[in-house]
Order: sequence, then structure tokens, then C-alpha cells
Amino acid sequence: MNKSLFCTVVILILTGIVSCNKPKTDNQSTSVVDELPQVDETIENSPKTEVKKDFTDFLPEGHVMFDTIFGDLNKDNQEDCVLIIKGTDKNKIITHEYRGQLDRNRRGIIVLLNENGNYQLATKNYDCFSSENEDGGVYYAPELSVEVSKGKLFVNYGHGRYGYWSYTFRYQNNGFALIGYDASHNRGPVTETQVSINYLTRQKIVNHNTNENADDGEEIFEKTLTKIKKTKLTLLSEIKDFDELDISED
Repeated sequence: MNKSLFCTVVILILTGIVSCNKPKTDNQSTSVVDELPQVDETIENSPKTEVKKDFTDFLPEGHVMFDTIFGDLNKDNQEDCVLIIKGTDKNKIITHEYRGQLDRNRRGIIVLLNENGNYQLATKNYDCFSSENEDGGVYYAPELSVEVSKGKLFVNYGHGRYGYWSYTFRYQNNGFALIGYDASHNRGPVTETQVSINYLTRQKIVNHNTNENADDGEEIFEKTLTKIKKTKLTLLSEIKDFDELDISED
């Protein structure tokens, strides 16, 4: 065999062996990854995908509308909607010895965000509120009211001469978190104690009236500021019963 031809054949054989044993390059590996199905980036928002034109379409079976509240809850200059609903179980309708027939079906809440004229479910809790016909002992039972103000959702309870308490919720991380609690404990027109808890700053402020003989407007308050331990925010959807909600600092 011609020496020149022999060298050429040897070179071709060696080149083929190197080519067969050559590892995949980064580009080759990337091309395989690129062929994999792409994950939908909106999948983490899937709990909010329920969208309807009419807010009444969110009313669950076995419930009626009790109240509707409107206001901007996520600061997008659109009027969102809060539904207070009530169960219709006939077994929850009782006959009271003095008050006659009472509907003891519990109430719940549905919060809807306005998305350019359509409503999107933000959170729901179908039975976190007691009925409006509970016993109040020697006084009437606390009265529930819900309002939207300054981008926040307020769940308020008024108890006449005994004072009031209020829960403040804010929309964040696709839910409504309890960020504040305020209460006033009264003796008729005289305020005995005021409590304010900020769960974001973890501060609790208590104003206690030290004037035992005070009339209305004559209270002398002593202020106490403490740091609370609680760090995890409670979600509206997690509250089983507002009557049993623990607002302690632990």
C-alpha cells in the first residue's frame, strides 16, 4: 500500500473513534431540555382562576345572600365585592321560648376581586359567623357588620354599652390576612379598656382607665406597650368561628 494512502486511512479511523467517544457538549444538553414541555407560569395562581360576570353566581348551593359590600380591596381603583351569605338548613330553625321562631343558620363570607368588569374569587369561608339570632344573655347578642375602607376589609362587632371589637384584614399572597385587632371594653358610656394589636409590627397597646369614678369623658388612661410573640398571620379562610377566635399574642 502506498505510504501516503496508509497514513490517510489511519487518520480517518482515529478521527472516527474520537468522534464516537466525544462527550455531549453543553449545547447538546440544552437542546434536550428545550424539548421538554413548558410549565404554565400562572399555575401558582390557580386558586384564583374562578371568574364570573355576575357576583351572584358565586352564591353556593344551600345559601342565600345576607348582605353585599363594595369597595376597592387591592388598590387597583376597581370596586370589589364582599358577600355575606347565610345557610338555609331547616333543621337550624328553632322555636325559642320567648322570642318565637329563630333562624340559627350560620353566616359566611365570600370576597371577590373586580377584574375589568368580571369577578374573581379571592377567598371564601362559608360558616365562620354565627347567626344574627343568637342569645345575648341579659343583653342582646353582638351585632356583625363588614366594611371596606382604605384598601382593607374590616369585620366589626358592636355590643352596645359593653363596647365593640374589630378585625382588620389585608389582601396579600392571594389571600386575606388578619393584620390588626381593636377593641373597647365599656361600662355604659365610660371606656374602661382599649386594646389595639398590630400583627405586622407585633405590638400590643392597652389603654386602661385608672379613674374608677369617671363619668363619660373623665377617663384617665394608663398606656402599656408590649411586644407579641405571634409571627404567623391568620388567614380569613382559616377561621372556623369568629366567636372562638384567639387573638392572644402567643
